[in-house]
Amino acid sequence: MELYSDTYYIHRILAGDTACFACLLDRYSRPIHALIYKVTQNAEDAEELAQDAFLKAYTSLASFKGECSFSTWLYRIAYNTALSAVRKKKHEFLAIEESALDNVSEEEAAHLLDQEAPSERVRYLEAALGQLPPDERALLLLFYWKERTIDELAGITGLTTANVKVRLHRIRKKLYVLIKRMEDESDRRIS
Repeated sequence: MELYSDTYYIHRILAGDTACFACLLDRYSRPIHALIYKVTQNAEDAEELAQDAFLKAYTSLASFKGECSFSTWLYRIAYNTALSAVRKKKHEFLAIEESALDNVSEEEAAHLLDQEAPSERVRYLEAALGQLPPDERALLLLFYWKERTIDELAGITGLTTANVKVRLHRIRKKLYVLIKRMEDESDRRIS
């Protein structure tokens, strides 16, 4: 049970009671760290970047206008912090031809992310997620794992709601193509 709202703590912090920031840290440190870890796929980087994100949030708290929820604002800071760090490392990610994506129906792509997936499919899904660029992986994880709405995702990423919908649609198709390739490769090895 939450004792006080985020707004209460923000007002207290801005009024000079900086110790109240610890309450926000307690509330959000795990989900922020988890998001950054999912983007960076590195525990040490995630720890450091989570601290950076909270420091940015603390120093920018006066600029928080309440146009979105505090959690959305904080997720946006963490999202951008993680993406910036990953871009600096310049990882190479698998490119998928447009024609391969066009051949995947929305039903096939949506079915891929059903909750009742067999364990082998889950293993392929995790491997496929690792092959996505960090911004795509983060968007998908925020939508399915953190259950953020399209509007919240638009606020976090700075994209329009229409763009978020289109990107989620294309990412699901990419995952479908990647997983089908892994399944086909596995079937060929067994034969």
